[in-house]
Amino acid sequence: MSYSKANDLLRLADMATARFEGVSLQEIAEEFGCDHRTAQRMTRALEAAFPQAEVKDDEDRRRRWRLPRSDPRWLQAQGIRDVELAALDMAAQRAERDGAPDDARRLRALRDRLLAAMPSSQARRAEADAEALLEAQGFASRPGPRVVLDPHTLGVLAEALRAPFTIEVSYTSGNGTISDRLLEPYGLLLGIRRYLVARPVAGDGKMRRFRLDRIREVRITGQGFVRAPDFDLAQFSALAFGSFHSDDEYGPVLWRFTPEAAPVARHFVFHPGQEMFEEPDGALTVRFNASGHMEMAWHLYQWGDQVEVLSPPPCERWSPRIVAPISPHYPDHDRFCHLTAPRWWRR
Repeated sequence: MSYSKANDLLRLADMATARFEGVSLQEIAEEFGCDHRTAQRMTRALEAAFPQAEVKDDEDRRRRWRLPRSDPRWLQAQGIRDVELAALDMAAQRAERDGAPDDARRLRALRDRLLAAMPSSQARRAEADAEALLEAQGFASRPGPRVVLDPHTLGVLAEALRAPFTIEVSYTSGNGTISDRLLEPYGLLLGIRRYLVARPVAGDGKMRRFRLDRIREVRITGQGFVRAPDFDLAQFSALAFGSFHSDDEYGPVLWRFTPEAAPVARHFVFHPGQEMFEEPDGALTVRFNASGHMEMAWHLYQWGDQVEVLSPPPCERWSPRIVAPISPHYPDHDRFCHLTAPRWWRR
């Protein structure tokens, strides 16, 4: 049996143990992305590997496979994998950032309980590997529209980041040109648009962002590399307001929210390096350094005329690029632009 098939069998055993009614062929096909015949072969392998497996039909006459939960050593024998531990940590971070601290606390409690059931040597190894993977994951995913990515590509990148190994990718640039690149992967930036942070092996030594939706093929070379000890993914991410970064745009940002908008703005984290200043009239000034003027403009749009951009200086080309795609959907175009456009668009 191959390594991947053995992993699938263990995962199936987990499902058959965790689900009180057992697992059906349809559920197996959905979980593993396989056809009905492959799911049948997997159940035969389950019965052969675990003679204690119970097979019965449910109320809808669907056959189900179940493993008894009487032996707690099954969990200890399986352990908790680094990718599973990292997924729990990421879920807790998402809950914290989405304003659900109770959910975050419960996820961390589950994490600690699972680790407590493991032998200490296994737990330490899983925690160390999960921490390395988590550091490479950048930001937690944000809600909203996003590009659907190839799970195989993400799996290969996660494996390369853990090792770490260099990778060969087939990448489509902005002008449609496809080229093969040899990269040292350092992390992922997860958001509405997702990026791989990597350093080209043949280059100037600078880190680059590569859009994941433009990666057509990726392959692990098996050649390891030493990560730059002074590179910090969080600091690198903070160069941008969102996902996009440009050296030409990077600089100080200063926004002033009106006294009416200040109570709401005060609860926002616009940027990890932000500073907030209360003004005598009740207004709120937010200051940070970043690039990504277009993403800033899109965000400021929802604040309407309740925010004034003091820095960077107004740029006439921003207004049409933001307003034009949206305002035609509103009957009263002029009134829409006047009421909703931030003040610096009307200077």
